[in-house]
Amino acid sequence: MDVQRPEMRRQKVRRRFVLGGLAIVATTGAAIALATLEPAAPAVERDALFIDAVQRGELIRRVRGPGSLVPRELRLIAAPVAGRVDRVVLKPGAHVDAETVLVEMSNAEVEQLATQAESALEQGRAELAARRVELDSLVLDQRARLAEVRANHQSAHLQSEAEAAAFEQQAISRLQYQRSRIVADQLAERVAIETERLANLRDAAAAQLAAEHARIEQLAKVVAQRRAELESLAIRAGMRGVLQALAVEQGQRVPAGASIARVAQPDDLIAQLRIAETQAKDIVIGQPVAVDTRNGIVSGRVARIDPRVDGGAVLVDVDLQGALPVGARPDLSVEGTVEIERLAGVLYVGRPAHGQPQSRVTLFRLDGDGVIARRVEVELGKASVNQIVIESGLQAGDRVILSDVASWDGYDRLRLR
Repeated sequence: MDVQRPEMRRQKVRRRFVLGGLAIVATTGAAIALATLEPAAPAVERDALFIDAVQRGELIRRVRGPGSLVPRELRLIAAPVAGRVDRVVLKPGAHVDAETVLVEMSNAEVEQLATQAESALEQGRAELAARRVELDSLVLDQRARLAEVRANHQSAHLQSEAEAAAFEQQAISRLQYQRSRIVADQLAERVAIETERLANLRDAAAAQLAAEHARIEQLAKVVAQRRAELESLAIRAGMRGVLQALAVEQGQRVPAGASIARVAQPDDLIAQLRIAETQAKDIVIGQPVAVDTRNGIVSGRVARIDPRVDGGAVLVDVDLQGALPVGARPDLSVEGTVEIERLAGVLYVGRPAHGQPQSRVTLFRLDGDGVIARRVEVELGKASVNQIVIESGLQAGDRVILSDVASWDGYDRLRLR
C-alpha cells in the first residue's frame, strides 16, 4: 500500500518552475549577447594592402603632368606657291642653314608669268625711251621757234630804233615809224608767248616721263614678285638648325600654303606639360618644376600658361635650366612636377585610392597591435601628387589603409593577417 506524500509533489513542481525560469533567463541572455555581438571581421592579407602612417611636418604641394620637349624656336615651312616636287634634296636629321635648299619644285604657270612680266618690263622700257625721244624733239622744235621769234624781235627792235632816229631828223614819216614800233611790240609779245609755251611743254614732258617711269616701276615690281615666286619653288630652310620633318615626296603635287617641312634648333629646348584643368588653377609663372626625361631630372621654371583648356588639360611651358641629359631631343616624352606651395606643420598622409581634396571619406585605421583595422571618418584638405592634408579624424602616428576597400563597404572592421 502506497503512502501519499504531498510535500514531495510540491518540491517537484517548484524544481520544474526554477529550471524553466533559469532556461528562460539563459535563452534571453544569449539572445541579447548575440544581438549586441559585432559581426566577424573579414580577414585580409596584409601584403595586399598599402598602409601609410600619418605624419606632421612640411608638405610640399606638387602637381604632375605629362608632356614633351619642344624647340624654343621652331620654323614651319609652307609652300608659297603651288607646284610639283621635282627633287627632295635633304632628309630629316640633316643640319641646315638659312639658304639651304630642302625641296625643289616646278610650276609651268609660274615660269610663264615670270617670262611675261619680264617681257612687259622690257617693252615698257623701250616705250619710255621712244617717248623720251619724242618729247625731246618737241621741246627742241619749240626752242627753235622761240629762237626764231627772238631773232625777229631783235631785228624789229633795231629797225624801230633806227627809224626813231630818222623820224627825229624828219627823214621818214610818222606812219612808217609807228608801224615799225608796232611790229617790234608784237614780236616782243610773241617772244613771251613762245617762252611760256616752251616752259609748259617741258612741264608736260616731265609729267609724261614721270608717268612712264611709274609704270616702269610697277612693271619692275611685278617682275620682282614673279621672280620671287619662281625662286620660291626652291624651298629653303630659312634658319640654322636641324630638319625635323619633311611632309612631301618626289612627284607629289603641293598646293599653295601646304606644309612642307619643319626646322628647329635642337640645342635650345623647352618642356611643354599638360596639366589637368582642376590642378592648373594653382600654377603661376615662376614656380619651380622638375622635369623627368627618363634619363635624368632637369630643373626649370614655369614660363607660360596657356589661357585655353584643351581636352581637359592646360598647356604649361617650362624654361629648362642647366644642361640637358644625353639623348634629350625634340618630341621626347617627359613628365613634369610643378611645386605649388609649401605647407608647414600640417598633418598629412599618402593619398588614398578614393579621396579628393577638401572632402570627407572613411578610412580603416589600424589598432595598436596592427591586427584589427577600424573604419573612421576623416576630413581631407589640400593635396599634392602623392600626399594629402588631414584636417580631422586622425593623429600623427596613426596607420591607415590607403588601398581601395570598396569590397568591404559592409564592414566596420578588418582583420589583417
